[in-house]
Amino acid sequence: MQLKDWSWIGDWTERRALLTPKRVAILDNIQHKKYTFEEMNKRANQAARVLLDSEVRKGDRVGVYSKNRFDFLDILFACGKIGAILTPFNVRLTKTEIEYLLKKTGPSMLFYDPNLERQFGELRPLFEKERIVVMGNKTVDGDPDIYSLMTKRAAGTVEHPTITMNDPYLIVFTGGTTGLPKGAVLSHGLVFWNSVNTIVSWGLQADDIQPLLYPLFHTGGINVLLIPFYHLGALSIIMGDFDPEETLRVIEKEKCTIVIGVPTMYNMMSQSPSFKQTSFEHVRILMSGGAPCPVAIMEKYWERGKILKMGYGLTEVGPNNFCLPEEAVKERPTSVGFPVFHCDMTIVDDDNNAVEDGEVGELLLRGPHTFSEYWEEPEETAKVIEKNGWVHTGDLAIRDKEGFYYIVGRKKDMFISGGENIFPTEIEEILFKHAKVSEAAVIGVPDDKWGEVGKAFIVLRSGESMTEDEIRKYLDGKIARYKTPKYYEFREDLPKSAAGKILKRELEGKS
Repeated sequence: MQLKDWSWIGDWTERRALLTPKRVAILDNIQHKKYTFEEMNKRANQAARVLLDSEVRKGDRVGVYSKNRFDFLDILFACGKIGAILTPFNVRLTKTEIEYLLKKTGPSMLFYDPNLERQFGELRPLFEKERIVVMGNKTVDGDPDIYSLMTKRAAGTVEHPTITMNDPYLIVFTGGTTGLPKGAVLSHGLVFWNSVNTIVSWGLQADDIQPLLYPLFHTGGINVLLIPFYHLGALSIIMGDFDPEETLRVIEKEKCTIVIGVPTMYNMMSQSPSFKQTSFEHVRILMSGGAPCPVAIMEKYWERGKILKMGYGLTEVGPNNFCLPEEAVKERPTSVGFPVFHCDMTIVDDDNNAVEDGEVGELLLRGPHTFSEYWEEPEETAKVIEKNGWVHTGDLAIRDKEGFYYIVGRKKDMFISGGENIFPTEIEEILFKHAKVSEAAVIGVPDDKWGEVGKAFIVLRSGESMTEDEIRKYLDGKIARYKTPKYYEFREDLPKSAAGKILKRELEGKS
């Protein structure tokens, strides 16, 4: 049997249940319940039978519209067992955006969070009622609940279809260059090798404990630590919506050893009244990802005797790609460190030639933890994945003479706010549609809380006038709130090149 043909590669719960059945796998901090690996496997088997009885088969998409909650994991692990493709939707997107993604991926079933009933109500007409299931243990609007369906199914072993490393496990949406989301197809092989890379390179241990802070509809929620922790037999805590006070309480009470979040989270925790009273006694690793972390935030944790450092990843690769040794953090606080164990890296110029150490270029990654394609987007896929396997990240980087990597910016105009990728073209397109707007350009500017936020430069049509409040009201509901620019500047004109292209570098104050 070849490595790529492991039929159980998608079954994360069965083998772990055999090895450590009575060990606690998940602490649900929302419902205040603990679940062993044995219990998790039984639940995943029951959820898998719910899918199978609804005629979901290998390769079918299973949609989830939910915030972080425990039964999200039942669906995640059930899909792995039967070869279905979990397709989680970002609940912060607008109805128009979700509708586009639903039509593009065509889920066979859709599970939704009862706490999002109002938002989901707008999407309900897109689906056959018998294909809709509410999460939790209470029927909503006539929709059956997943717990009732699961309790009617047997908890014994589910027969696996043939699943290979190359088969898709997840479709995770990431912003496109045109502003439209693209579905990155993450294979079972990607999930497996990212887990191996993370465990080996970060020095994870079976007795580690983490509060799960990333959303499960992102690769961060599933792949940064959840799957590696499950692989290793470590404990994950389902936290729900981020709350700095509650996160600090859990870190202290549950003796968390590893904490990973976005800079905004670390900033909010450092400003919390409980920050100085939290000892962080058991924490071994504090890591920030999703956006550049200001050194000023890191220093607040260094003052507490704990090392906060930066990581780097992207949906299409890993997402875990680097490890910065603890002893190098204060000397190189803006570095992301060295490549993880099974990952090749190079930095290239615009002609795809490798640059010398110390020179800026685009970061390319290659390894068994790279994505397969963008769902039904062959042209977009070809732009990113080379025939020899290199994946273009679109991020600019430098490698110093000692081999440390630094991410210095984005090749394109995308910016990151609170861990969310934002593409200005999407916002500009909507602004252009306003009858009073002649031109518009959006850039990312630094923000102490969110890392970066949008700033819109607007040129009005002759004789027109407009206020910031008017623009905000216009954008409300047309794009997700986190994409709405925070700042606005009205100008008589915008700087342009000889070809008529708006020079955003000049708007950013760069030469």
